[in-house]
Amino acid sequence: MGSQRSPALSQQSSQGKQSSISSFFSAKPAAPKPKAKPLPRETPSTVRSSSPKASNSVEDSSSLFVGDKESVDDTSRGSEKFKRALEAAEEGDGLPTAKRLKETTHHADEELAAEQEVAAPVLHKPSLSNAASSAVDGTRKPKATGRTSKYLFSSSPAEASTQGGDGEDVEDDDEETRKLKQRLHQKFVKRLGKPDSIADIKRRNHLINDETEEAEEGAGEDDADPEPEPAPKAKGKKGTATKKAKDKLTPLERQVLDIKRKHPDTLLVVEVGYKFRFFGEDARAASKELSIVCIPGKFRFDEHPSEAHIDRFASASIPVHRLHVHVKRLVSAGHKVGVVRQLETAALKAAGDNRNKAFERGLTNLYTKGTYIDDQEGLDGPVAAPEGGAPATGHLLCLTETRPRGWGSDEKVQIGLVAVQPSTGDIIYDDFEDGWMRSELETRLLHIAPCEFLIVGEVSKATEKLVHHLSGSKTNVFGDKARVERVDKPKTMAAQAYSHITSFYAEKVKSGEPSLSQVESSQETGTLLDKVHKLSENATVCLSAMIMHLTEYGLQHVFDLTKYFQSFSARSHMLLNGNTLTSLEIYRNQTDSSERGSLFWTLDRTQTRFGQRLLRKWVGRPLLDRTRLDERVTAVEELKDNQQSVNVDRIKHLLGKTRSDLEKSLIRIYYKKCTRPELLGVLQTLQMIAQEYAHVSSVDDAGFTSTILSEAISSLPRIAEDVVQYLDRINAQAAKADDKYSFFRDEHETDDITDHKVGIAAVEHDLDEFKKVAAEKLKHKKVDYVTVAGIEYLIELDNSQLKNVPASWAKISGTKKVSRYHPPEVVRLMRARDQDKEALANACDAAFGDLLDEIAGKYQAFRDCVQSLALLDCLLSLAEVASQPGYCKPEFTDQIGVDIEGGRHPMVEQLLLDAFVPNDVHLSAEKTRALLITGPNMGGKSSYVRSVALITIMAQIGSYVPADSARLGLLDAVFTRMGAFDNMMKGESTFMVELSETSDILKQATPRSLIILDELGRGTSTHDGVAIAQAVLYHAVRNLRSLTLFITHYQALARIADQFQGELKNVHMSFTEQENEKGEMDVTFLYEVSEGVAHRSYGLNVAKLAGLPKGLLEEASRRSAQMEEQEARRRLGYLSKVAGALVGNCGAESVEHLVAGIEQL
Repeated sequence: MGSQRSPALSQQSSQGKQSSISSFFSAKPAAPKPKAKPLPRETPSTVRSSSPKASNSVEDSSSLFVGDKESVDDTSRGSEKFKRALEAAEEGDGLPTAKRLKETTHHADEELAAEQEVAAPVLHKPSLSNAASSAVDGTRKPKATGRTSKYLFSSSPAEASTQGGDGEDVEDDDEETRKLKQRLHQKFVKRLGKPDSIADIKRRNHLINDETEEAEEGAGEDDADPEPEPAPKAKGKKGTATKKAKDKLTPLERQVLDIKRKHPDTLLVVEVGYKFRFFGEDARAASKELSIVCIPGKFRFDEHPSEAHIDRFASASIPVHRLHVHVKRLVSAGHKVGVVRQLETAALKAAGDNRNKAFERGLTNLYTKGTYIDDQEGLDGPVAAPEGGAPATGHLLCLTETRPRGWGSDEKVQIGLVAVQPSTGDIIYDDFEDGWMRSELETRLLHIAPCEFLIVGEVSKATEKLVHHLSGSKTNVFGDKARVERVDKPKTMAAQAYSHITSFYAEKVKSGEPSLSQVESSQETGTLLDKVHKLSENATVCLSAMIMHLTEYGLQHVFDLTKYFQSFSARSHMLLNGNTLTSLEIYRNQTDSSERGSLFWTLDRTQTRFGQRLLRKWVGRPLLDRTRLDERVTAVEELKDNQQSVNVDRIKHLLGKTRSDLEKSLIRIYYKKCTRPELLGVLQTLQMIAQEYAHVSSVDDAGFTSTILSEAISSLPRIAEDVVQYLDRINAQAAKADDKYSFFRDEHETDDITDHKVGIAAVEHDLDEFKKVAAEKLKHKKVDYVTVAGIEYLIELDNSQLKNVPASWAKISGTKKVSRYHPPEVVRLMRARDQDKEALANACDAAFGDLLDEIAGKYQAFRDCVQSLALLDCLLSLAEVASQPGYCKPEFTDQIGVDIEGGRHPMVEQLLLDAFVPNDVHLSAEKTRALLITGPNMGGKSSYVRSVALITIMAQIGSYVPADSARLGLLDAVFTRMGAFDNMMKGESTFMVELSETSDILKQATPRSLIILDELGRGTSTHDGVAIAQAVLYHAVRNLRSLTLFITHYQALARIADQFQGELKNVHMSFTEQENEKGEMDVTFLYEVSEGVAHRSYGLNVAKLAGLPKGLLEEASRRSAQMEEQEARRRLGYLSKVAGALVGNCGAESVEHLVAGIEQL
């Protein structure tokens, strides 16, 4: 078997390949018959390698070759074939095409192996034909290696031409035959190594694997015969140069292949000199995404035969200084990008042992969408959002799933998740049970808006579909396509995760890596470990998987910051589920999924990036704590009332000067990924913030009565001392210029830096001193150094003064007039200086790393300062919204209820050119709990109920609201079921989605919830729809006792109000109806809420507005009138029966039926 061939044998066999084959083609002088000697028994490895499969690897690759088992009867037939082959060669045809390999039976293989085990005597015969015939009848075998034995030239020309009548051997082939053989041999050698060569046939049949191939190639290239003289050109074909079996990979390509094998899913960017290059398939992907040229070559990394004729990889390149621009684009497109850098510099390499080898390279950085925090452009201003959407928050979300009821049911699952935002250090965890609709999971995904998923183990189909639906397209709710990665989940994962996390945090505490403040920063009184051990099993599994995942990117330190661990399910916030976020357009509008027209867009007047992120959290998590809410509203009121005061102006001025994203910069310092100019910028900005309020020593000095404002301002100057101490060490000019050598001021340099600087100065002094020695040698008064084309310390001499130049001086460059030299002493000193420079650079980097470590120890204090500034930014933003005309301060009561006078829709009001018609709403737990809203299509029903919901949410965020007055009891949730859409991704119909969402609402709602149901039951037949709508409305009002707004076009539902004593009230969107000149009825919408029921929906009016053809509208109008008439007759008939029965039997029920019928008419 080819794959079992030993390397030694492969080398020996390939060394003899050319000579063995040549010996069968070239004529030999006759020799006397020596006595047969017994051949020593072959070693087992030799027998094994040359037996069964080796021999059937090419059973008959061309008619020139036969196997060892070919019978004697075939000899004459072979001779005829050989004759024809010679004639064909004469006429210029190439070798016959290789046939496909045939597999011989196992039985034949065994026989062949047995035959080869028997030692055969060797007889030397002078002529080719005798050698061939003796090989065929098995009595004698030519001396050949295991590899070449199966290619023996077995047939001969006709017997008569090679043997005399008496059977004696003919001395020699005639001249013509010899020339033909020689020509044929050359053609054969040419075809070795081409795609259709024997080696390729063997490769296709898996008889050569990578190891044997490399061994054979190595041997073949070391001991290749000298090239034969070029053969005459064949008729009609171009002569091709003799080609080696295959070129070896370059050391660089081997390095790339090795790294690619370890990271097969990563797109590698490799540093090569002054460029970064992509290879193979990566080059194709990069050229597509970056619109750069891809130089063609091999795309595959697995040495596939289809690319065997190509001798280099495809490649594309980008300049070094544009690396992060291009990496950011690749990462945004969803790729995982690895940066491979040179790990040694030219000067140190030249002094090392490996000076003649390729540069050592290794994977230094790994980036994906969620872990890309090296974005310096994004630190200064807002990053452009992806087309058609708002940017994702940059969370990585890890989720895992268990099934408490076993794997049979897909219905109830327990889901654990951990979401991390590496760019800010925020961590959210949760563990919850979810139903088959996965509405809980959807709510969390819509709130967190991850840009990357890590799924641990297998998840159910419903979860898989939801993740795929939310992450799969660029037009999804996150505004961009999310990346999904998966890791396995062994059965013992929970135990492994627990021990992994314990060891991870125990080591941190033991080694003292996090500062004391970090270890004690848990919101509970316990230590860092206690907090983590309180996590549930699923959350622990996710946390462990996330630590391992982020270790690959060097970002695992984010988990040291346990102060920023937050539970998603903390009940200090109002619950806005996925449907509510979408239908109320909290983060994005429903038209084009952009931020414009959303509630967040309406409230966002922030000036900083970190302030904007905090406001986004506030908008999605309205408060339930009355005390905190009152504090926030009071602070907003104080800022609004003192808009022109010095204190408010100072905050605005400070925020206006804070241009960089301090929150992201701080975490980059924490990860030690910060650059020198960036560090200087962050420290100077923090110093500016601290100095702005340097006079504030306590809460009373802040100048505000609101506690929340005073505490935020008094916390700003606390960092001044630390910041100034760090800035004192730094040379500002050098830091701005990113000069690592002068970054530290002289008195703060480390000993290493000083030593290397002294070493460089000493070398430069020696170089200056050498000028005198050079002048003496050249017999000149004075010699100066020149620098040309970046080459330093050249001695430039006039071409007429070269007689005294020593032979040891190396000429570097010259012109017609001058020559420039490097004396050996200068070369030696320059090399020493370069080595010192490299060592100095390393020492400067180490010192800078130590400084970043020291600053990271104060991360908590700096982050708290930035959070205080973000808080001021958010409050100022809400104050700006509050100062708009028509906004009022909401009042909060302990009673459950919503009492709004003149409420308006906050977003529609801003986008609408006309004035928005305000409306009132009065809901109370004690009186009217629910409104049944009817009215014509496009009458403003949905806008009305949305405005009520948005006003309650805005109030609980702490904002002023668009109304004349608002008195609100705190709500614990707002649930909405609006709009009709099917969910093809989940395989659910429109009506199914409608009822599933309603079911979830009824399970979660409490008396403190606001429920909005829009046209429930319209997705099925009239009777079923009315029945379901009536049952749901009754359940919500009577059993759940929630505040409810129910929109319907089923007028029959209006009668249900009679069953309640004022708890349910009928209202409608008012309108007027007038007849125009043509006798048609024109409907005017007034958009005002009035009491009572609208008995018509005016669908034809909407059809007219939609522009349906006039003839069609007339036909529809005629049919509508007919149907109404028929229905009225039917009802009159029914009423006459009831009236007749009433005369005979006057029951209360019959009277009720009669009254209801008359009402409907």
